Formats: sequence, structure tokens, C-alpha cells
Amino acid sequence: MKALFEPVFLYNFVVGTFAPLIYIQSIIKLMEVFVRKGFPQDLSRKIIHIAAGSWIWVWPLMDPSDGWSYAFNVNIAVLWTLLFIVKGLTAGPEDIAVKTMTRTGDPKELLKGPLFFTLAMEFIGIFFFMTFPGVATMAYLGWGDGLAPYIGARYGEHKYKLLGRGKSIEGSVTVFVAGFLGALLLHLLVFGTLPLSALRIYQIAILGLVAVIAEAVSPADVDNLLIPAALLATYHLLWS
Repeated sequence: MKALFEPVFLYNFVVGTFAPLIYIQSIIKLMEVFVRKGFPQDLSRKIIHIAAGSWIWVWPLMDPSDGWSYAFNVNIAVLWTLLFIVKGLTAGPEDIAVKTMTRTGDPKELLKGPLFFTLAMEFIGIFFFMTFPGVATMAYLGWGDGLAPYIGARYGEHKYKLLGRGKSIEGSVTVFVAGFLGALLLHLLVFGTLPLSALRIYQIAILGLVAVIAEAVSPADVDNLLIPAALLATYHLLWS
């Protein structure tokens, strides 16, 4: 959209910083309250994961006319990158970020999956701003990969192993279904339309299958890097 005030870079800095900050912090604070009341910590972590990956709803609020300051959309991701590094090295198990965003309560977990997720956000937000592959990638990374471990752990009855890693069919199906639905929603939020053309549906489905495979073969804690790399490479090879 056109900047509501000048200069454009200042407008983008304000929008790119405060819109996602208020949004993500609201989700985190809500999860903190829920966790203190007994809400499952693992589910809290997944909800935050999904919400963070959906930050791209901010994209259409930015003004890309100056050619560079749209990159301020990753300001909060950069802030969280620094925060994860500091907390991963110095925080204790009672730190609220550790409680809400780790599986085991070990602060060093923040230096793995959560940190890699923010790095993926930064890469997508800078190099794939307002693009279909950027939207689809964040959908499968945020929604698909976000829900799959929870569903697989709680409801996964049909187990299989791929490259030595134990997975469940239920979890793998969740990667595809949740990511597909997330892609429809994020496409609507970013572009204002549902991706209903045959080509777009086909592309989302193919990228979903790639996401399922990437999640299944990914080493522990590296899926937040491997999934976006696999999806973006696939899109580039097939449709660019």
C-alpha cells in the first residue's frame, strides 16, 4: 500500500516494527497466561510457532516504492534472533521464553529450532517479500511443520521410519493439510484473494508433498531450515 506518511522508509520502519511486535507479543503473553494455568507447554509452543510464521499479514501494509525499506518487515524476527541467542546462552529454565518456546525446558533449545525459524523468517521477508513462493513456504513452515509434531505425538498411531527418524502418518498428513489450509489463508491475507486457479492449487499441493518429505527426512531441529530451502528450490526449478 502507499505510505500513509513520509518519508517512506520511516513509515515502513514503524509499520514493520510495531504491527508484528504488538501481534506476536500479544500471542506470547496470552500463551504465558495459559501455560501458568496448566495449558500444555508443547501446544503453546506450536501456537506461537504458527503465529510467528503468519507475520506476513503485515506485508501488504508496507510500501515497497523506495525499493529497500520493505525489508523492515523482518525487524521483529531480527530482534527475536538476538533474543534467542542471548537467552539460549544465559537464561535459566524458569525464564518465560524458555517455558513457552522449548520442548524440554533447556534454554539451549532456543539456539536450535526457534533460532533457525527466525533466520528463515528473515530470509523470506527480505528476498521473497510479497511473492507466492514466500507465502507458500511460510504456510508449510509455520502451519504444517508447526502442528505436525503435536498431532504426531498425541495422535500418531501409524509409525514409520525414514533415514532412521521415527515419524507417524498422522503427523505427515498434518504437514500437508495444515500447510495447505495455511497457504490459502495467508494468500488471502497477503494478496486479498484465495488462490483458486488450477495452477496455484497444483503448486500448493506439489510444495506440500515436498514439505512432507523434507520434514520426514530432516535431522532433529534442522527442519526450520531444510523445509524452506526445499520448497524454494522446488519452486525455482519447476516454475521460475
